[in-house]
Amino acid sequence: MNPNFSPNAKNDFLVVSRAKDGDQKAYAELMQRYKDSIYFMALKMVNNKDDAMDLTVETFGKAFENLEKYKPDFAFSTWLFRIATNNCIDFIRKKRLNVVSLNSLTDQEGEERQFEVRSESLNPEESSIKKQENEKLKNIVEQLPARYRTLITLRYFEEQSYEEIAQQLDLPLGTVKAQLFRARDLMSNIMKRKKSNLRSDF
Repeated sequence: MNPNFSPNAKNDFLVVSRAKDGDQKAYAELMQRYKDSIYFMALKMVNNKDDAMDLTVETFGKAFENLEKYKPDFAFSTWLFRIATNNCIDFIRKKRLNVVSLNSLTDQEGEERQFEVRSESLNPEESSIKKQENEKLKNIVEQLPARYRTLITLRYFEEQSYEEIAQQLDLPLGTVKAQLFRARDLMSNIMKRKKSNLRSDF
């Protein structure tokens, strides 16, 4: 066990050891201790209560199935939240697989895709199309909460790096990346709603 563990981390280690020995009460104790934290973290990422609950259950299922792989080099809570985060990211990516849009901000693997806002050396027709796309994109950005709107503007319209954004907004680099991920997810949902509304008009 890591000698730098906090009292809570040391206690978790003892409970995990009991669980590994087959103590069913230990599993229940771990779930009771972290289920609310995992749920609210998932809810922030997927913005849907039912999905967040499902992801919470899945997280504990995966953690308990792989409990033998947990190594006490770091706190159990750190390991558990990493599983939860990866679980949520996988869920979000799967949701996006069927989303196809000219203005899509992710590729089919759910990864961020660069798109050009500035247009150079385009013929008049291409310039007109690009302008229309950019106007649609700006309209979607305007519907985002202020903090996400700022991040998207700095990243895509001003083409700043993650590091430059973190420095400008005085935020940790990880926070910038996480919030940009969330902002792209929100934009994707707005695009899907617009498409759905268009189809319902016909």
